[in-house]
Amino acid sequence: MTADQRWNEVAQAAARAFDLTPPPAGEPQAPGEQRQLTTRLATDPDTVERDLIKLVLTIVELLRQLMERTALHRVDHGDLSEDQEERIGMTLMVLQDRMAELCDRYGLTMADLNLDLGPLGTLLPPADR
Repeated sequence: MTADQRWNEVAQAAARAFDLTPPPAGEPQAPGEQRQLTTRLATDPDTVERDLIKLVLTIVELLRQLMERTALHRVDHGDLSEDQEERIGMTLMVLQDRMAELCDRYGLTMADLNLDLGPLGTLLPPADR
C-alpha cells in the first residue's frame, strides 16, 4: 500500500467518523445503524459573509486564548524577560481589543464564537473575564 493510498484510507475513515459522507455501498453496516446522507453545509446566501467572519473569528479567538495561556505558563516559569512579558501582554491586549471591534462590526458577541461540540462541550473555555 502506498502512502497516498494510506492517507486516502485515513481520510475516508475520518469522514465516516464525522458523518460527512456515507459509508461505501459494499461496506458492512453495524446493527441498528441507518444509512443516510447528511448535509455537509447549509448556507444562506444572505448570511454567508457573516457566517464566514464568525468562523474566522472563532479560529482567531481560539488561537488568541491558546497564546495567552502559553504566555502565562512561560511567565509563571520565569522563561521571559520583563521586556518580553510587557510586549506579549500589550500584544494580547491589542488583539483582544481588535477581536471586540470586529465582533461589534459584524454584530457578534464572544459567546457567538463559542461552538457547541455536543458531548465534548464547547470549543472555547469559559471566559475568565
